[in-house]
Amino acid sequence: MTELAGQILTPQGWLAGRLWHHGGRIVRTEGSPVTEAEALSAGAPILLPGFVDLHVHGGAGRDVMEGGDAAVAIAQAHARHGTTSLLATTMTAPLDELQTTLRSLRPACTQRAAGAARIHGIHLEGPYLSAAKLGAQPDFTRTATLHEIMALHALAPIRLLTLAPEVPGHLALISALRAAGLTVQIGHSEASYEIGVAALAAGAAGFTHLFNAMSPLHQRAPGLVGAALAHATHAEIIPDLLHVHAGALRVALRAIPKLYCVTDSTAGAGMPDGPYRLGRQVVHKCLGGMRLADGTLAGSALTMDQALRNLVSLGLSVQEASARTASHAAGYMRWADRGHLAVGASADVVLLDRNLQVTGVLVEGEALNA
Repeated sequence: MTELAGQILTPQGWLAGRLWHHGGRIVRTEGSPVTEAEALSAGAPILLPGFVDLHVHGGAGRDVMEGGDAAVAIAQAHARHGTTSLLATTMTAPLDELQTTLRSLRPACTQRAAGAARIHGIHLEGPYLSAAKLGAQPDFTRTATLHEIMALHALAPIRLLTLAPEVPGHLALISALRAAGLTVQIGHSEASYEIGVAALAAGAAGFTHLFNAMSPLHQRAPGLVGAALAHATHAEIIPDLLHVHAGALRVALRAIPKLYCVTDSTAGAGMPDGPYRLGRQVVHKCLGGMRLADGTLAGSALTMDQALRNLVSLGLSVQEASARTASHAAGYMRWADRGHLAVGASADVVLLDRNLQVTGVLVEGEALNA
């Protein structure tokens, strides 16, 4: 049994005490209740649940669409920033390219590599999108069929699927995909408010990078943003303070109870400025973000530890910021043993100093060098 001591954020609140883990699981916690202010001012490390990132395209100079060992390198890079669970996220591409990529990603989804975050499966972000709301996605959109999606799912486990519900046939697919165990999100879409609400009623569970690449809120045409703000329990958002203005982020935090953060990170995450691959595209890291040659934002260079610090800079408590970077996403995916520090949960822990800089990480009990 291995022991960690510090200021521990549990589902019941902060404890000044100790946590024991064995065999990749938390087996015991003990300590005295403290306030967050007391926890942050103490000298001991701050122990938070490992971050959960459901939208990862790349990192450390590698891109998910490379397949194979690229996914391992990406998962190792994000683990050093405290991410312990993630979904490898694809780009829109021709079907044969997607098939090749998913087939090569399957081993990384099956076996966690040493020093790496757990890759729980695939976030298929396309090709079932609106050609009018591609953002930085290449123009290889197509209409989804249940047969095609399940054939892709057989190559590597698709846990999350983004689609545009206004595309003919897509709305009717949502309930069947849900019955098959896939979580469906609405995104890269010009759907009306009414279609967005209908998609939620059909079983869509959330929204992909809220505000970005979707029909905006207008007082007489509320769009998908309006549907999300009025009706969603969950939605993902990119808190790099480039994709979404701090004021809009605050609106979403007030409106959507379990809004959770994603990085939408690309190969440029953790790397110096310069050109990188994002699927078939070349993207450039500069001024803290990732952009196409025309200046369009193209994913991000964000890591989840910086996402946490950005939320705290907006006035969120560390406890609430932790929920937005770990527990809400884990709950959304129904990963009952992730996103919280409690007996029986996976020993996924990020250790931080009082400035919220990562000093250590445990993934399923394996200690990593931050």
